Amino acid sequence: MLSIVSYSLLPYTTGGQKSVAQFNEFLGSQCDFTVIGTAANNLTLVRNYTLLPWLQNGLIKFFQFSLFFKISKLIKNNGIQYCMIEHPYMGWLGWLIRWNCKIPLIVHTHNIEFLRFKSIGKKWWFILMMYEKWILKSADTIFCISEDDRQYMINNIKIDAKKCHVITFGLPIPAIPSDKKEAREIIKKEHHISDDVSIILFNGALNYGPNADAVRDIIENINPLLLSYQNFKYKIVICGKGLPKEFNELKNIQNIIYTGLVPDIELYFKAADLFINPVLGGGGIKTKLVEALGFGTTSISAKTGSLGCNLEACGDKLVVIKDYDWDAFAKAIVENLLQDIQTPNSFYDQYYWGNITRKALEALPN
Repeated sequence: MLSIVSYSLLPYTTGGQKSVAQFNEFLGSQCDFTVIGTAANNLTLVRNYTLLPWLQNGLIKFFQFSLFFKISKLIKNNGIQYCMIEHPYMGWLGWLIRWNCKIPLIVHTHNIEFLRFKSIGKKWWFILMMYEKWILKSADTIFCISEDDRQYMINNIKIDAKKCHVITFGLPIPAIPSDKKEAREIIKKEHHISDDVSIILFNGALNYGPNADAVRDIIENINPLLLSYQNFKYKIVICGKGLPKEFNELKNIQNIIYTGLVPDIELYFKAADLFINPVLGGGGIKTKLVEALGFGTTSISAKTGSLGCNLEACGDKLVVIKDYDWDAFAKAIVENLLQDIQTPNSFYDQYYWGNITRKALEALPN
C-alpha cells in the first residue's frame, strides 16, 4: 500500500499531524506500507513503514507533475496494490495514478475540508468544494473521520454509502494508563500547584481560529464564573503553540497558567482532573478530546466541539453542554470534578489504533 501525505508529520506538533503519523505507524505494522512525504520530515522517527521524502516543501509540491511518473514507476516495480491520499489536496495526483496504474484510490479524510474553511470565513471555500467533491466521487474507497462526516457525504455529496467507512482518530494505548497519579505529581511540581488544587486542562494549536476563540471564552466567560464559586480551588492550564500576541501570554490572569508548547502533552492529559473543550467552530473530530478521554480524564465539551465523537462509546466520561451556555459549562466543571468515572472499555474498542487500522485494511476493495 502507498500513501501520499502533503505536509510534514515527524516530529508532530498538532493533533492532525499526530493522527496521520500514528495511523501510519500502526498500519505499517499490519501491511507492507510506503509513504511519499515531504523533505521536512525527520526520517529517524519513522516506525514500521518506509517514508520517501519526494515532495518538496512549500506550495510548489502541489505542482510537482513529475511525481506522477516517479510514483507510477514505484508502484509497478514494487507490486503496490492501493494508493491512498491524506486529505483531498493531492487528489489530482491520486486520480492520475488510479487511471495509469489501474489500482484503487483511497481518500483518507479528516473532516469535510470545504465546510471547515467555510466555517472559519475563507472566501474561496466554494472553489475547494468543487475540487473536493470531484476527488471524493473519483475515489474507490473513502475513510471518514466520523459517522457525521460519512452521513454528510452520503446525503449531500451523493457518495455511494458502500464506499464510505468510518476510520476515526485513535490512541496508541488500549486501556486507561496506570501512571496517572505519577503524572499529576510531575505537573504539580512543574507548575507549583498545591495538592488541594484541581487541574483543568485545555490544549491545541492556538494560532487556529476556533482554538484561539476557545481561549478567549475561557478567559472572558468560563474563568470568571468559576471564580464566583466559593472555596473552589483550581488552575486552568492552557497548552499549545501559536497563542496570538493579543493574549499577552495570558499573564496576570487569576488561576490561569499558560505553558506554550510542551514536549509531552500526554503527561498533561494524564495529570489533569478535567479537560475542557469550549470549541465552537472548525470541522472533523477534535483529536484533543479523544486523547483526554483515552488518558482517563473526564471531559466537558461544547456541543459543536463534541461533533464526530461516538457519544455512546464515551459514556458518562464525556459531558456535552449546549453551545454558549457558559453557566451550565462552569457548573458541569465543578460538579464533575467530584465524580469518579472510568473511561469505558467500549471507548478503547472504538479508538485504539490497532483496532482502527485493522478495520481500515478490511475496508479496502478487493
